[in-house]
Amino acid sequence: MKNRFMLAPLTNMQSHEDGTLSGDEKHWLTMRAKGQFGLVMTCAALVQFNGKCWSGQLGIYSDGHIEGLRSLANDLRNEGSLSVVQLHHGGMRSYAALAGEMSVCPSENVEHDARAMTLEEVEETRDHFIAAAVRAKNSGFDGVEVHGAHGYLVAQFLSAETNQRTDRYGGNLENRSRLLFEIIDGIREACGSDFLLGVRLSPERFGMELAEVKELCGILVAKGQVDFLDISLWDVFKTPEGSEEDGKLLLDHFTEMDRKGVKLTVAGKIYGGKEVHKVLDAGVDFVTVGRSGILHHDFPEKVMTNPGFKSTEIPVASDYLRSEGLGESFIKYMQRWKGFVED
Repeated sequence: MKNRFMLAPLTNMQSHEDGTLSGDEKHWLTMRAKGQFGLVMTCAALVQFNGKCWSGQLGIYSDGHIEGLRSLANDLRNEGSLSVVQLHHGGMRSYAALAGEMSVCPSENVEHDARAMTLEEVEETRDHFIAAAVRAKNSGFDGVEVHGAHGYLVAQFLSAETNQRTDRYGGNLENRSRLLFEIIDGIREACGSDFLLGVRLSPERFGMELAEVKELCGILVAKGQVDFLDISLWDVFKTPEGSEEDGKLLLDHFTEMDRKGVKLTVAGKIYGGKEVHKVLDAGVDFVTVGRSGILHHDFPEKVMTNPGFKSTEIPVASDYLRSEGLGESFIKYMQRWKGFVED
């Protein structure tokens, strides 16, 4: 990795409906590599069609996706960036009208109109994650990240709120994390030790408890099968929700861990050079950049040139986003975010 900047896995809704990579999505990602992101990660790529969450979601559930992915991986490599695919299944947050069937979940969830997965379906989904990683490797990517954050399927298994199973995939944390560890072990066995493997986790919200997420990170480190932990903090300088430890940041809970060589990256309101340097100085190995990467394809280059650089203020015009490599579908999606696009 040529520097300490990673492009966050950002929903952009630019792929074709069959999951194949579009020219717009390829352009958006390659432009970030040109802007000196040392690692470029795709959006959440679908490992199984019944987990589809939004229109235009990138797919990696079929060998038919490999041609486009291979072209993207080659372009990213030519720009000197590492390339990683984020592996995703929406679970109860999938959209039945797109997925073509009722949403699935560890346990029945009335609120999301989701049914409980059978044991056979859990094992099939595990195998789909592993097969998707193999496709990523065969496409020339440097690695994959398992999306275990933000309340999607893997996180639904991890959460005691959404996982009420009574078989080996439910109950205590060991059982609730079984699916994640079986996916990790399967990917490592199928793809080898030189293939990058990371996990994204949310330490709060979506039914996750900070203490359990820290325990889970400790187990991930101890098992030695992952290369990096990607912790989504929402705000890198916030304190934990309901914390009784005055002044201790949520970030501190992870930088203080003995990670035994496993790299740590965090995301959340990193808007300029000041935040980048503060996070790196705190002991994080590399920063994950989302909003600033949308607004500036060359955010890393700007910060490395000028440590005091600040990301442009929002809202911004659609033409500005076009100049930064966003296609029309992506711009339309960003218009959903209050105060981001001015026209």
